[in-house]
Amino acid sequence: MSKIDKVVLAYSGGLDTSVIVRWLQDTYGCEVVTFTADIGQGEEVEPARAKAEALGVKEIYIDDLREEFVRDFVFPMFRANTIYEGEYLLGTSIARPLIAKRLIEIANETGADAISHGATGKGNDQVRFELGAYALKPGIQVIAPWREWDLNSREKLMQYCEQHKIPVDFSNKKKKSPYSMDANLLHISYEGGVLEEPWAEAEEDMWRWSVSPEAAPDQPTYITLQYKNGDPVAIDGEEMSPATLLEKLNKLGGANGIGRLDIVENRYVGMKSRGCYETPGGTILLKAHRAIESITLDREVAHLKDELMPRYAKLIYNGYWWSPEREMLQAAIDQSQSVVNGEVRLKLYKGSVSAVGRRSEDSLFDEKIATFEDDAGAYDQKDAEGFIKLNALRLRIAAGKGRDLI
Repeated sequence: MSKIDKVVLAYSGGLDTSVIVRWLQDTYGCEVVTFTADIGQGEEVEPARAKAEALGVKEIYIDDLREEFVRDFVFPMFRANTIYEGEYLLGTSIARPLIAKRLIEIANETGADAISHGATGKGNDQVRFELGAYALKPGIQVIAPWREWDLNSREKLMQYCEQHKIPVDFSNKKKKSPYSMDANLLHISYEGGVLEEPWAEAEEDMWRWSVSPEAAPDQPTYITLQYKNGDPVAIDGEEMSPATLLEKLNKLGGANGIGRLDIVENRYVGMKSRGCYETPGGTILLKAHRAIESITLDREVAHLKDELMPRYAKLIYNGYWWSPEREMLQAAIDQSQSVVNGEVRLKLYKGSVSAVGRRSEDSLFDEKIATFEDDAGAYDQKDAEGFIKLNALRLRIAAGKGRDLI
């Protein structure tokens, strides 16, 4: 790596990234620019400014990216009904390409030679940040301290703070959450602690966004989501911005015990990892979007989307948002959404979300044909005989040639 004069650091203001600021200054003798993103993590981000100033940082970026995050990343992902390995709604994964994009933009604005992040060498985030950065600025240099230093424990980090007079908000005496957590407007995740034993049940007091299904209200909550071109635009007739709408669904879902998930996933770097997630609003959105698509999308288009979705999900999970193949898939997905308009009525009850009604002016549901009552000739049932025989032709030929399937 050539000499570094200036580096842009993804800075949370916490222990790890505060240590990274001073470590970068001391190890590379470079100027550090900090970037703190508000993507709906539920904590104040402005205090990061004072912390960065105390560390001698002159250029400090604190950006409210909540609307961009939901509008340009979360909603496009949900148009594909995206889930990874059948369960995970990709709450952490989808935030990383936005952060990578902004890191590169700031590097361009400030003339920085490099970017840096606090992701460890064991996780997926290092891959996501760096793949995005290289895709957007091929010549950028990346510094990943966790792959270079020997500060591999909280105690060593605290000792480093004491030796270098780095101000932190807590001491060894203050109890720290046993979990590694990440939050944004789509979800909050938990790893580490008791969760490192796959047989151990997550502790009830770990969950922060939702009540347990057992403690949820005994009466269901009904809501109506309105869709336009595949994106939700209103709740119960009230139009909302993307971020405001998702925040509202998080509250409604959490209050009804919706969105908890406990999985063991396959990380891109090769290991299995157990994680717990709360995604109340996203769980509602997935159910609602599939419901409105069920009456508006052509059968083969819907089935093709379902076939493409696992590949699309893997691209996001593995960090390839900024790739030509993801953009190609996105174009196909988005083209299908022009008819995905209408309303879905949902029932939220004790950890479950059910679609109990759907309607659209673009609906392909034809009651005259689908009815079990007299259809007045709209569908000739005799046509089914030829349809079945033609589809059975190859099976009948094979059986006639003695090919036994039993």
